[in-house]
Amino acid sequence: MTGVAHRNILVTGGAGYIGSHACKALKAAGFQPVTYDNLSTGWADAVKFGPFERGDLNDRRRLDAVFAAYKPEAVLHFGALSDVGQSMREPGLYWHNNASGSLNLIEAMVEAGCLNMVFSSTCATYGEQDGVTLDEHCTQQPINAYGASKMAIEEMLGNFDASHGLKSVILRYFNVAGADADGEVGEFHRPETHLVPLILDTIIGRREALTVFGTDYDTPDGTCIRDYVHVSDLIDAHLKGLDWLIANKGSRAFNLGTGTGFSVKEVMDQASIVTNKQVPWIAGERRAGDCTKLVSGSRRAALELGWQPTRSTMDQMIKDAWHWHRTGNYEA
Repeated sequence: MTGVAHRNILVTGGAGYIGSHACKALKAAGFQPVTYDNLSTGWADAVKFGPFERGDLNDRRRLDAVFAAYKPEAVLHFGALSDVGQSMREPGLYWHNNASGSLNLIEAMVEAGCLNMVFSSTCATYGEQDGVTLDEHCTQQPINAYGASKMAIEEMLGNFDASHGLKSVILRYFNVAGADADGEVGEFHRPETHLVPLILDTIIGRREALTVFGTDYDTPDGTCIRDYVHVSDLIDAHLKGLDWLIANKGSRAFNLGTGTGFSVKEVMDQASIVTNKQVPWIAGERRAGDCTKLVSGSRRAALELGWQPTRSTMDQMIKDAWHWHRTGNYEA
């Protein structure tokens, strides 16, 4: 392990969907991204932009060795499990991996003197608050173990700021979509659980039909509504958060969204327009832990971070995802 001479940024979960996009952007911005990932949900082929250190967040000895070798000036923390349905069935996994793993990471950061973190949180910390555009003043009341584990990490960060001066930028977002415009990295999960790639898999015949979980919600078409942000816009916010920390502006939480929600059926309809193909689908039961509507405002991010999404139209997100999906850069 080498690289101390570089401006190193440790990227936990850097082999995953969002983390791999972050690594590309960090390299373009003049940093060396160091991916730390156990490959439980990521894949090694996505690590293209800097060193790869395989390890688990709960392995303190491994973390200490990586911090000693690279001496990162900050951590971008994406490493987490994020399947809401799974978190309802197996909450222990989420407390062990997300909460305990993050505590281990935070303690390793303090020990190493690395006191800046950009944390990938979620609007799921707000729980069920229908009819409300969520902002940072809304009460956090998660209804599943995924959201609860992320909220616990936010509280940890506040505690360690008070005790050790560890500063954090917390970014709360919900649905991320799209792919790198160059087609180098894109969205792929094992197993796939996210709506847009599931739709595209169905369109190209990798799946017989898409299952829509719940068609009787109190929405115009009966399906859940979510706020979608293009992964490239999301990563731009992470880099702005990193700049915020490097400039010593202190700890701050920001919501990231467009303020516009799309239902599952609306996303399917847009995919049909982009691909000129219909989406075969069947109705399934509601999933435990799913909210009816989550839309995230981002006024604070616009005013304080200077963040404005530029690619987060549903048309652009699906076009970029479709381009990635057809490249064959991954194994389904």
